[in-house]
Amino acid sequence: MTAEITPVIAGIGATEFSTSSGRSNMSLAVEAISRAMADAGLDSRQIGGLVTFSVDPNDPVSTATALGLSELTYFSITPYGGGGGCASVQDAAMAVRAGLADVVVAYRAANLRSGTRYGRPGPLTTSPAENLYLPYGLVTPAQRATLLTTRYLSDFGLTNQDLAPVAVTQRQYAATNPKARFFKRPITVEDHQNSPWIVEPALRLFDCCLETDGGVAVVVTRADLAATLDCTPVEILATARAMIGGTGGILKNFYRPRIYELPETRAVARQLFDASGLRPSDIDVAQFYDHFSPFVLLQLEAFGFCEDGTSATFVADGQTRIDGRLPVNTHGGHLSEGYLHGMNAITEAVRQLTGNAANQVDSARHALVSSGPGLATSGLILRAAA
Repeated sequence: MTAEITPVIAGIGATEFSTSSGRSNMSLAVEAISRAMADAGLDSRQIGGLVTFSVDPNDPVSTATALGLSELTYFSITPYGGGGGCASVQDAAMAVRAGLADVVVAYRAANLRSGTRYGRPGPLTTSPAENLYLPYGLVTPAQRATLLTTRYLSDFGLTNQDLAPVAVTQRQYAATNPKARFFKRPITVEDHQNSPWIVEPALRLFDCCLETDGGVAVVVTRADLAATLDCTPVEILATARAMIGGTGGILKNFYRPRIYELPETRAVARQLFDASGLRPSDIDVAQFYDHFSPFVLLQLEAFGFCEDGTSATFVADGQTRIDGRLPVNTHGGHLSEGYLHGMNAITEAVRQLTGNAANQVDSARHALVSSGPGLATSGLILRAAA
């Protein structure tokens, strides 16, 4: 390993987010990667490594073939679905730092609405552990999230109405983000409360992420190489991933005293702040994985921005808005921009730090990004160029 190599994100790319792309998964991947490479000022033929994460339908070998690449010196697939998004960037950064490849692209592309829909039970019912839950009808992510959420709301005297400010705030961000599926379509608390139940008493329609077709890619390279390119790099200041033993799998950690505490996310938070030397008060903008709205509240607490049980008040007071203490999910998040398993959260963090966000946070210098909570997960802290 060469210690002096500093990995940076030099480019980002994405396709249109839609409900029906009319294209193959690979076509989306190739477009996203090509756009990211062009954003970095690089030709796609300069890619030395590819990293994706599990449940992506485009493996590195097929993707390299579709891109016309003749040789890769690094490739990998990080595990645990939505928990692996930031880990894919961590993997790319480690490969660059180790000198295994000069340019590594982390990507995610899939028809998540017109193709395989991850909000349904089919793709998630292959584990033997499922035998404990399937007979009782506990088969979808929303149902599992409801168990955690219901206990959290009960412990702190909250109701579903306390989740409304999360959804409303993120929809306001999406309403001014041309890339978002809900561009120019804000909602009110009343709209949230009038939306149908998905799983009563915790999750309404507007508490759930958008199944989305699309692709996103991130180019990781050396800081010295990026300095020669026509791009604005962002430093990968800290990376982390965490797995806690004795759990029951994705969103099924029902054997813990407080099932909503997200110990994996808390372990990622500890690593990120230790490695970066920063504290929560140093973070200017955060992009939290929001497959469901209550997980924004839970992550505000797990990352140390709020005391346990106080994050709903923090959001209701406007502290996650553009002029608040910590703007959160400033692109609209999975709830309102689109759901690409957390990769669009990483690209939004880069836009914030390069001054190119639709909802730009003034003087944003440090951005935190999280991957899927409630399972083995990962995170990043990114820093703007000096």
